[in-house]
Amino acid sequence: MFEGVFTALVTPFRDGEIDAPALHALVDHQIDAGIDGVVPCGSTGESATLSHAEHRRVVEIAVEAAGGRIPVVAGTGSNNTREAIELTLHAKEAGADGALLISPYYNKPTQEGIFAHFEAVARETGLPLVVYNIPGRTASNIAPGTLARLADVDSIVGVKEACGDLDQIAHVVAACRDDFAVLSGDDALTLPLLAIGGKGVISVSSNVAPREMLELVREARAGRFDRALGVHQRLLPLFDALFCETNPIPVKAAVALQGRCGDEIRLPLTPISDGNRERLRVVMKELELL
Repeated sequence: MFEGVFTALVTPFRDGEIDAPALHALVDHQIDAGIDGVVPCGSTGESATLSHAEHRRVVEIAVEAAGGRIPVVAGTGSNNTREAIELTLHAKEAGADGALLISPYYNKPTQEGIFAHFEAVARETGLPLVVYNIPGRTASNIAPGTLARLADVDSIVGVKEACGDLDQIAHVVAACRDDFAVLSGDDALTLPLLAIGGKGVISVSSNVAPREMLELVREARAGRFDRALGVHQRLLPLFDALFCETNPIPVKAAVALQGRCGDEIRLPLTPISDGNRERLRVVMKELELL
């Protein structure tokens, strides 16, 4: 279930509120493109600036929109273990197929603390969990040995790796059981991660280029790396443009350029600069995404 391309959905806002019709339409668009799954309430979905009620509502809308056609993996992470359990239980009750949980941020737990956190969420919820390792945002790195231990916990089914270190990721793949899904958390590293045994990507870029990301991953997983490399090279300017400012500022602007939602974003994030908006427009036009 947790393989292929999963889109880390943006959260549309209108006049400071969740734009439910736009979010529903975004999920429909992803399904029409053939996407393997969607992830609401991740970093790309501005989960850090959603209230608890809004967080729950976004998950509910995504599940309702998907209607069982594709898996929904809800972002439910927190640096408070009890809160992570509560958010994950809500996702389960709402009908989500799994949950994505960022490693506890700010607290800087030890490796034992990281293990105990995820093990507690797994034990208390029973929902399939994908661990999210992104040291640049959490200030702590999940070591391969810790991930190998987590892979042996019932219901922990994969990891979204955004450590940026292919050597470390190769050790994760080698240390974990074969059916443990190692997923890329960096669009630009998707192809090399697949080459060392990864099973897919939780993608930002697929918000605006779902078919292209699917082509990249499917060609690589079929062993056609020459074709996958061609897709990767074609998409590199998009990867660069979508991370020219802090995620999700550029991708929210890109989705707005496609007319799928407004570009409203919540403080402390600010709207994209005029220069970078034009850069996005040029790149997307060249890729026939506009």
